Amino acid sequence: MSTETIDHPTLTKLTAAGVVRSAHVIGQAGGWGVMVKYGMAERVLAAQRSQQVRVFKKLETLVEYLKGVGIARFDVDSVNYSADSLTSTKRPDRAEAMKQAHEAAAYTRWLKAEVQEALDDTSPTVAHDEAMRQVRAAIMGK
Repeated sequence: MSTETIDHPTLTKLTAAGVVRSAHVIGQAGGWGVMVKYGMAERVLAAQRSQQVRVFKKLETLVEYLKGVGIARFDVDSVNYSADSLTSTKRPDRAEAMKQAHEAAAYTRWLKAEVQEALDDTSPTVAHDEAMRQVRAAIMGK
C-alpha cells in the first residue's frame, strides 16, 4: 500500500465534492485498509490520532464507514488478507484507566454504605452544645 495518507475530514470533503474516482479495499495482516483515488492522487486512509494507516478488523465495519462518507462502490482485494493474522489490540493505558475507574466505583459504594450506616444508627447521640460543654469541662478540670 502507498505510504501517503488521507484523513477522514479530507476524505469526507472530497467525496462531498464528487472528486473521488475510486476506492480500493485491500486485505492485509490484521484486517482491511482503504486506498482512495482522486484526481491524479492515490492515498491510503489514515487513523485520526496516530496518522498511521487505518486498519479495519471487520470488513462489515469498513463497508459501513465507506457508505457513511458517501462511497457505496469499491473494489476488494483479499489476496493478502488472512483471518489467522488478526490480533487483539492491547491497550495497557486503557486497562489501567478501567482498573482505576473500578477502584473509584468500589470506594464510592463503600463510602455510601458507611454514610448510610451512620444515618441509620439509632444509638443515643449527644447534642453539639452538650459535647462542647463536656470538652470544656474536661479541659478546665485539668
